[in-house]
Amino acid sequence: MEKYLDEDEFIEALINQDEKAFRELVRLHYKMLRMLAAAITGDSIADEVVQQAWISVMRALPKFEKRSSLKTWLSRIVVNEAKTRLRREKRYSSLEAMGFDEPDPFFDQFDQRGNWGNGPVSWHGDTPESLLEKSELNACIQKTLSALPALQRTTFVMRELQGHSYETICNTLEVTESNIRVLLHRARTKLLKTVEHFQEVGQCL
Repeated sequence: MEKYLDEDEFIEALINQDEKAFRELVRLHYKMLRMLAAAITGDSIADEVVQQAWISVMRALPKFEKRSSLKTWLSRIVVNEAKTRLRREKRYSSLEAMGFDEPDPFFDQFDQRGNWGNGPVSWHGDTPESLLEKSELNACIQKTLSALPALQRTTFVMRELQGHSYETICNTLEVTESNIRVLLHRARTKLLKTVEHFQEVGQCL
């Protein structure tokens, strides 16, 4: 967005249907939005969801009130498009079906703030983020991430991989902060279980 003085000027160019501005919008946000769509719907139709979202974005831009950042606004549109697609395919029902109603395998190993009471075996001080970058674990972690319930996966992607604030995630997914913390906790524990298992036996779960 270097050619624009600020986001307001960039948005104005988009509203005026500036082709270069739209190309810049896609360049800046497509990868992030596709990851978000894939977290909800799965990889196979993520591109279709984002393409439909771009249409919705161009239609809605003149009414954009700038109450949130452009990135947050775009994320909300993609999430809504993804939910609409799942409802159409009867795959989106309730929060319970998306990750709240299952046992927590690491419940006793975490304190009330979500930190490890006793660290996992052979943890060596690594974080989930750094481990995600290691080629020998990447396939296992990606497999676990793909298998998470949609809302858990989306929460993890938005918080840990895209760096969204809790407030943004709550507003985008229309879920309370306490529920977001539960979803994030459950996603983290499953990924940590994958890491611990790999460190113990050198294989995926």
